[in-house]
This record gives sequence, C-alpha cells and structure tokens, in this order.
Amino acid sequence: MSSPVSTMAALEDGDMNTFGPELPAMFDGMKLAAVATVLYVIVRCLNLKSTTAPPGIIYQDTPLSRYLFKTCPMLTKEYIPPLLWGKSGHLQTALYGKMGRVNTPTPFGVRKFLPMQDGATATFDLFEPIGEHSTGDDITMVICPGIGNHSEQNYIRTFVDHSQRQGYRCAVLNHLGALPNMELTSPRMFTYGCTWEYAAMVAYIKQAFPQTLLVVVGFSLGGNIVCKFLGEHTSNQDRVLCCVSVCQGYSALRAQETFLQWDQCRRLYNFVLADKMKKLILSHRSSLLSMKSSNIGDADLNRLYSATSLMQIDDSIMRKFHDYSSLKEYYEKESCVHYIHNVTVPLLLVNSSDDPLIHQSLLAIPRTLAEKMPNVIFALTQHGGHLGFFEGAVLFPQPLTWMDKVIVEYTNAICHWEKDWPSCQRSSQHEAEWKYTKL
Repeated sequence: MSSPVSTMAALEDGDMNTFGPELPAMFDGMKLAAVATVLYVIVRCLNLKSTTAPPGIIYQDTPLSRYLFKTCPMLTKEYIPPLLWGKSGHLQTALYGKMGRVNTPTPFGVRKFLPMQDGATATFDLFEPIGEHSTGDDITMVICPGIGNHSEQNYIRTFVDHSQRQGYRCAVLNHLGALPNMELTSPRMFTYGCTWEYAAMVAYIKQAFPQTLLVVVGFSLGGNIVCKFLGEHTSNQDRVLCCVSVCQGYSALRAQETFLQWDQCRRLYNFVLADKMKKLILSHRSSLLSMKSSNIGDADLNRLYSATSLMQIDDSIMRKFHDYSSLKEYYEKESCVHYIHNVTVPLLLVNSSDDPLIHQSLLAIPRTLAEKMPNVIFALTQHGGHLGFFEGAVLFPQPLTWMDKVIVEYTNAICHWEKDWPSCQRSSQHEAEWKYTKL
C-alpha cells in the first residue's frame, strides 16, 4: 500500500507530464504576441506604412503659377523623409526642437542695434551674400524666426548659409528678449503678432541698400508676423518680390483653443513650450519689474510661476505688453488672419499634415485663401512635422532640409519671373494658345 506522500508525488509528476509539452509552446506564443505588439506599436508610432507623396498644392491657374511649377519642381516632386523615422511628425518635430539641424554651418554676420520709439532696442543680424545671384540683382531675404528664436538657432544658420550661397543677403530678426545675455531696454518682449521690430529691420534694409529687392520669409510664429506686416499697410509691400511662410497657425485664438486638446499630444507640447517661455520671461524679471512704465507687476509674475499653458502666460504677461484688455482681443489683434487677404505679392504658404502643433482645422485658412487669391499657393506636405522637413535615405538626415531647398527654389523662380516678366508672360500665353488649339 502506497503512502499519501508518494501518491501526491505521482499525481504531480503526472500533471507535469500532462502539461509539460504545452508550457513551452504557450510561452513561445506569448513571446510572439509580445514581439508582434511591439512591432505594431513601432509601425504605428513611426507611421512606417504611410507612403511618400508630392505636396498637395492649392492654387489658381495663372501664368505665374504655370511658370512656377515648371521652374520650381520641388513643389510637385515627391518629398522623401528618412525611412525609419521621418514619417513621424513627432520625431521630425523633436529632432528640430532638440538639434535644429545636423552639421550646422556658422555663417558670419554683423549684429545691428535699432532704437525703438518706446525705448526698446531691436536687433538683427546681417549676412552678406557669398557670390552673385543668378539674376545679377541685389536681393535681400528679411527673415523672421519662430517663437523665442533668433539668428543663432541651428535651423536659421543652415537656411542663411544656403541662401548666402545662392547670392542672397540675409537679415535675421532677433526676437525682443530672445537673445541670451542681452538685457531689455524697455518693459516689453516680443509677442505673437507685434510687427514693430520686424518693420524697423525692413526699413533699415531699404535705407541702407536702396537698390535691393526684398524676399520676406517667416518660420512658425515668424510666419504670422511677416504676413501681418505685409497686410497692415500697402506700402509695406514696396520692393517686396514675394513672401514665404512655413508652419504657422494663422489664427492665434483658434490655435490656442486646440492647444488645450490631447490629440497628437498637443497639450504636452503646450506644456513644454509654456515652460520655455516661462524661463525666458523670468530671465528678464528684474528689467520688467524695475521700469516705471511697466504693466507687469509682482502679482503677474507670481501667476506666471504656476502657468502650465501658453494661454495662461499670454493672459498674465504677454497681452499686457501692449495693454490689451482681454486675451481674446490680444489674439484677434495679433493674428495675420485679419490682414493676410491684403497681401498682393506672390505668397507661398507651407504646412505639414503631420505637424503636431498645428491642428487640421487651422489649415482651412490657407486653403480658402489659395482658392480665392491668384497670388497665393498653399503647399501641404504629408510629412515634415513642425519645421522638420528632414530628408534622407534610411536613418541619417541630410544637412539641408526640404524646407530650406524649396524656399530658395521658389524665390529663385520668382526673381527670374520678375526680371524676365515680359518674355515669361509671352511664353505662358503661347502655351495656353497651343493647348487651346490642341483641344
């Protein structure tokens, strides 16, 4: 007669023998499921299944647009981001935010200081061209960077170097309060749509170089400023050949409302940008508090410490620089959406569909504008993120981005169109007549 202990041991051995072959298979299945899940998440996050495509172009059929599509092939050619990560708008944006660009050049420029009527000191950096422009003309790019940026940012330095080599003089605005180690001389900083410093830079360039023609370029917040500047007064468009705006949101009020939403992690981006703005403002705390004409007090700065969104910072600090009575008034008055329809020079508006900072609803503004105005072209890429637009084969991006190349290519085309306008017009007219005859 067997003992209870031996009986239990026999049963356990029997159970192990029964389930033994299935256990490794079950664990293997779990491993495969885990690997499949990780691969699925990677494919989804990196958007690897997305196909590359040319930008979507909204425009009106005019002699100029036909000429541009012939001479500016990048507007109609497929944009190819790096294969492994370039189809993710988040990674494009993160790489731009962290590095700006790769293998960044260091163009040599001269810093200019411009006293403003309210006591502020505007600054910009001036970079002379390297070589002659293909038209033989004197042409200056007047550039407005993104939020809190200046001429020393890597993406600005890369673009300036590329433009210089194509024969352009470049003037880059340093947003008021953005330069490190430069104190404010009046109790205000840059805001979303204040054009005073940009206007002072343009006026200086026109006076210093009476023969020069201007190309207006704005990145992100800078795109809002330059479009608003051109639309504020017709005279602001004198000697301007064209304008290019990249990755702006067009309406501050509508943009800030979308920044409170969690889709595309926009609320998280809002928090990160707010933290950077908070640090920038607090670096000028003593200047903002010590000046008698300041609208900023201790209570405003105390509220700033607890702010977690750009909207809270705008309400407690930014709107008070120009004495707006409400946040809504500040956003309405400083948005280019109310001025951009006054722009009559050729205008290229560029956005990316996967830009995590610009909600899709905001893109109805440039789309409608391009459908109604013959001077406007709206180019919407499938990939690129916010000011990323990196190009490359598999992993490593190229030093020059699609954005850098397309701005210069479009500008070159406009410069040649303006210089050879009568012959370009005749060529377009003959082409139209030939198409009509064929029909």
